[in-house]
Amino acid sequence: MTPGRDELVRVDCDGRVGVVLMNRPKQLNALSGELMGAVVSALRELDADSEIRAIVLGGGERAFAAGADIGELAAGTPISLYESRRIDQWDTIRDLRTPLVAAVSGFCLGGGCELAMLCDVIVASESAKFGQPEINLGVLPGAGGTQRLTRAVGKAVAMDMILTGRMLSAREALGLGLVARVVAKEAWLDEAKRVAREIAAKAPVAARLAKEAIDQAFETPLAAGIAFERRAFYLARASEDAGEGLQAFVEKRAPDFKGR
Repeated sequence: MTPGRDELVRVDCDGRVGVVLMNRPKQLNALSGELMGAVVSALRELDADSEIRAIVLGGGERAFAAGADIGELAAGTPISLYESRRIDQWDTIRDLRTPLVAAVSGFCLGGGCELAMLCDVIVASESAKFGQPEINLGVLPGAGGTQRLTRAVGKAVAMDMILTGRMLSAREALGLGLVARVVAKEAWLDEAKRVAREIAAKAPVAARLAKEAIDQAFETPLAAGIAFERRAFYLARASEDAGEGLQAFVEKRAPDFKGR
């Protein structure tokens, strides 16, 4: 890994897969404003690289991210928090075009859980713990937790987690649809990279359009989502990659997608 800005993130490229690892191990990757700035900067840079077709975002073995930086939160005022617009950075992650895989090991709590839910696929170690325990501090999730968690696990479980601070094990999170895959404790990063490589091998135009269409399923009525999907399908069919993929199938060979 090559060091990221101020060593807060480590960034590497593994073929067509970009890897961003948060690096505040003593603080269990508590999401300070500086760390979030470094994460967003690294993700944006990889998203703009035409050679990168999937990105992995991870932390360490003990924690993906254990929540917000409580010291910063305690020192802030309502106005300073509003004026800093730090939470607005999260919109940048939501708007990434490149598919994003979260590699989660250990604690994934509060802002960490919200950050993982911004990713397109969550691969979790069997050691992972998911939760939104902000209620224990007298506040509530502020970076999308009440909305995305409810859409992921349903109202009943989201109410339970957010109102009591309950944490989910990796297996519980898998059963409820919060994560896509659970793997052995030692395989959390390797499996996330493997999934990302699998995505990166597909047609980039189709993958990006599919990502957008699935996001629409959460944010629009069914009829509007279907209309979006239809337009996305036609756009994908117009790509050179679609012609290559269809021809490769007919010729019984592996396709060579160019991202055009």
